[in-house]
Parts: sequence; C-alpha cells; structure tokens
Amino acid sequence: MRILLTAALVAAGVLVGAAVPAVSGFVRGLLAAAGLPPALHTFAAGPGPASPGEPRHEAGGGHDHGKAAAPKAGAGHAHGAHEPSEAEGAEGHVTMTAEQIENQDIKVAKAEGGLLSRHILVPGTITPDTDRIARVPVRVVGTVSEMRKRLGDDVRKGDVVAVLDSREVADAKSEYLTAMVQSDLQKVNFERQQRLLASAAASQAAFDNAKAVFQENQLRVDLARQKLSALGLNAAEVAAAQKRDEATPNASTLRQYELRAPISGRIVERKVDVGTAVGKEGDPADVYTVADLSTVWIELAVPTSDLDEVREGARVTVNRGGRSVQGKVVFVSPLLNADTRSARVVVSLPNQDMAWRPGTYVTAEVETETDRVPVRVAKAALQTVEGKRVVFVRTDEGFEKREVELGRADDDAYEVVSGLKAGEDIAVANTFLLKAELGKSEAGHEH
Repeated sequence: MRILLTAALVAAGVLVGAAVPAVSGFVRGLLAAAGLPPALHTFAAGPGPASPGEPRHEAGGGHDHGKAAAPKAGAGHAHGAHEPSEAEGAEGHVTMTAEQIENQDIKVAKAEGGLLSRHILVPGTITPDTDRIARVPVRVVGTVSEMRKRLGDDVRKGDVVAVLDSREVADAKSEYLTAMVQSDLQKVNFERQQRLLASAAASQAAFDNAKAVFQENQLRVDLARQKLSALGLNAAEVAAAQKRDEATPNASTLRQYELRAPISGRIVERKVDVGTAVGKEGDPADVYTVADLSTVWIELAVPTSDLDEVREGARVTVNRGGRSVQGKVVFVSPLLNADTRSARVVVSLPNQDMAWRPGTYVTAEVETETDRVPVRVAKAALQTVEGKRVVFVRTDEGFEKREVELGRADDDAYEVVSGLKAGEDIAVANTFLLKAELGKSEAGHEH
C-alpha cells in the first residue's frame, strides 16, 4: 500500500512541478516527509529554478554538477553590460583625441630635471632696508627759511630739499672770502719783492718778510676752506656765489645754507616747519627722512631648533595675494635673544612696485636644502591606481598609464627614480579625469 501511495505522489509531483514551477518547494517537502531520497526531490521538482543556495542541475547532467552552463549562441551581451566609450582603449590606455584633451583642459608638458627644495616657515615683519634709509641732518645753527619738498615727494641724491638762514654759515663764508682776498694781495707783494731782490733793488730782509706774510695768509685760506668743508660747503661754490652776489646785491646768499638729500628715494618723514630754529641743543637734529623702498627687509626670529638649517644666501619666498616674491638671507645673527631663544635673521626682498609696506606681517618660506634630480614631476601629475603611483604619458592615441617609482620630494614635486625618462610628454593637470576614464575602460574589459 505504501509503494502505491509513493508512486502516486511522484507522478503528481512531476505533473504539478511542470505546470506550476513555483510550488516545487512544497513538493520537495512532501517527498522528504515520505522518506524518498534527495535525487527524486530534484526529479520531481521539474525544470523550475533551484532554491536559494542550491546548485542548479540540468536533466541528464550526470557528472557535470557545479559547472557553469555555456552561453547560448546568439545570446549577445547581458542586460546592463558596459559598452566602451570613444575615450577608452586597451588596458592601461586611454584613447582621446587632441580636441577631447583640449576640451577637458588636460595640460601636457615634458618631464624634466630640476631642483627639489625643502624649507621652513617663519613669521616675520617687513622693515625698511637700513642701508637705504637716511636723514637730512642739520649741521649748523640757524632757522628754517624754505622747505622745498613735501611728504611723499621723490628726490634724487644731491637735490636741495630745504634752506636755512644761519649766522654761523655767514661767518664761515666771510672768513674764507676775506682770507682769499688777503692771500691774493700778499701774493702780489711777495712776487714784487722777489723781482726787486733779483735786481738788487730790495733787501733780503724785506723779501723774507713778504714771503712769511704770504705763507701765513695761505695757511688762513686752507683753514677757512676746511671749516667750510666741515659744514658741508664747497669753497669753489662759495666763491662763485660771492661773484653772483656782487652782481645782485639785494639777493645775498651769504647767510643761506642748503640742505641736500643724501640718497635717492622718497620723503617719508618731515620733522620741521618754516621758521623752526635748528642746530642748538634741544632743537631738531634733522629736517627730513628719505627712504629708498625699492628693496625692503624681512626681520625673522628663527628658533634654535631650525637655526642650523638657515644659511646666509639662502633663497626665501614670500606669498601674498596670489603673487610670489623671492629674496635671500643677508644676515644670520650669531647672538640669541635671551627671552625668546631665537636668532635675528634678515632677508632682503625686492620691492619695485612698492607692494611690501614696512610694518606688514608675513610668513616666509626659508629654503634649507636643495637637491638636483634628473626627473622631477609635479604632484598634480601623479595619481594612485590600485595602490601604485602612476603618470599618464602622451601617445598618438591618447595617454598610457605608466607606473613610476618615486624618490625624494618637496612641497610641489617628486623625484622619479624609474619608470619615466626626461623628455617624455606627460599630463600635468586634471589627471584625475584620465584616472576616471581608465577605470571605466578597465571595467569594460572585465565584462
């Protein structure tokens, strides 16, 4: 009786499984309850889909359990399969036209050798170059009668910037001019006595006396000239001014003392006004300050931990507002500040456009070491693909992925030890676009 029941269940399972594949699981349960072996479960279940986690067996499979079914002829690509785009090529290559490269703003440049520079960042303050700043001093006692330059005016070395009225100057000029007149008179007398002595018309004593007086007046002239020089006056100019004064008695320059710019630059400070008394103790010692700001200094305070790496002559870069200016270290103090334990370092910085104003705070990049390498590649040219550093080398069809070995580095670039030669064209900007295209290409090949 049990055999007949089993046969009926099998027959019913086959018919139901063929007609309604979705109930095959239910049939298997009935057969299992009847104690039939698993082979009959599969047979009774029919050609419907296998249960999750169970291998699919084709009828007559025999020993082919677990093998993948061969694709049917003419089946084509499965739904959703990747179709390579025009910008994709063989494995490791990205096919791109020159127009596509230009449209995506992918910059190409030759790989070249160069310098790798390491630096430290140090805060500093812009100050005037002390070798290019000067005051217009007052050397005599007097009163300011003219101020010929205004604050901010440009001046050249030797330009008259102010005029003083000074009795001290008038006395010095008068002494020199008087000595010159006396010297001329005594010279004439000496030459006359010399001729008379030669003709025996004068005694030796008269000649000796005339000679002594002449030499004494020459000494007075020399002393008066030195006094003018000490006041910053030129004896020849004083004599020439005296002759002009004789032609124009109402425009005497005897008391005038001209103050001249000691250097070329710009008036950055004015100390006095017209009518101010100067020269005496307690009076202003100078009238103007002139500064040449075409070169400025950066005063740095370098800590002892970095001091050994800083050398005089080292390059220094300062960035501000999108522009970069390079200077150099001109002085490293051998003394340390007792409070900050740092040393004063002075950097000379060009300032032709006057963009760097004294008093401005900046951060300077002080170069500490440089290395020349045969192949130097900017960091923007490098990408990481499958954990390896690569560059994209330009080819006739587009770009080729090239694995490279890197060596030393600085803030902007790496040394390439192997994988790339100097002179090869590589992508140096927007290389992430090439990495993305390469990923799509390789995904397409996997399908």
